[in-house]
Amino acid sequence: MQKKNLKILISGGGTGGHIFPAISIANALKSKYPNTEILFVGAEGRMEMEKVPAAGYKIIGLPVMGLSRKLSPDLIKFVFKTLKSYFKARKIVKQFKPDVAVGVGGYASGPALRAASSLGVQCIIQEQNSYPGITNKLLAKKVKKICVAYDNMEKYFPANKIIKTGNPIRQEIENLNADKIEARNFFGLEHNIPVILVVGGSLGAKTINESIQSGLIKIYEKNIGLIWQTGKTYFETAVKSNPDNLKNIVITDFIYKMDYAFAAADIIISRAGAGTISELCVVGKPVILVPSPNVAEDHQTKNAMALVEKNAAILIKDKEASEKLVDVALELTENQEMKKMLSENIKKLAVRNSAEIIADEIYSLVYGK
Repeated sequence: MQKKNLKILISGGGTGGHIFPAISIANALKSKYPNTEILFVGAEGRMEMEKVPAAGYKIIGLPVMGLSRKLSPDLIKFVFKTLKSYFKARKIVKQFKPDVAVGVGGYASGPALRAASSLGVQCIIQEQNSYPGITNKLLAKKVKKICVAYDNMEKYFPANKIIKTGNPIRQEIENLNADKIEARNFFGLEHNIPVILVVGGSLGAKTINESIQSGLIKIYEKNIGLIWQTGKTYFETAVKSNPDNLKNIVITDFIYKMDYAFAAADIIISRAGAGTISELCVVGKPVILVPSPNVAEDHQTKNAMALVEKNAAILIKDKEASEKLVDVALELTENQEMKKMLSENIKKLAVRNSAEIIADEIYSLVYGK
């Protein structure tokens, strides 16, 4: 039984890969411990400022920005905004008085958790990737527990703080039960053709989008269906690439019913963000991963390789996507043996109930096991 009203501060965001796990943790806390009060801290102008209130939670934004990897005047702006964010975060922590502060990665996570720990609040971080970002590496000394999704993370973090929980995923994916025919009806797709689902992440993926655009007619001529999530920035370009509104080609900037998209698909093309990979393992469909090269320490390639080494996914390098991606996808749709192997192997890597496990770890920081 919950002993008092828990107050939990959750910080992070920037992309869906950080936001959706954060919301899943919040939902698990509210489900298991209904009187829990939750406050999110995010980055002003980023995706979380829209998605978190839509999920029913209050959020306060910090004026934080990402660190440029090049020497530029932005470095001065970064230092100024980080300091400003830290002092704003201290004020938030003093007013809210959380029992535990949770960091899920992203711009706001650093100043928020530094502020919380400096004020004596117990902290926990959730590291989604197989190679941790600089923020979580720096925070590791300050926090009580580090929830991870991959083995061998003691290379980066104190072993006595590590708990393998897996990555929280969206609840509609965790409880995936959409019917394939119902899902194809939703997207207006024929029932008896192979379907490729393309997801470049919530913000889109330029190389994947350009590769699909150049191979669109080839996909159509093979009588293969396509659900193509472009992201907002590429959507208009993608629509113009299909002026004849070809049958069984669905182009959308964002998929709101991802459970239907996964159910409708026979194979999936995706970036290799940690949260996405965790969802794909639960979905259990054959996957082609195109890791983004524009992330710190090339961690998406490391995430992808963790699957490839277990024959659980196909990897295509970003620089080779324009030449290979569509052809490899078309070949895979016809290779029943390969699809079966990939599907069976990726299912073995699924970790379920991660959000509930993390919720219990948060609770135990206050009350013990």
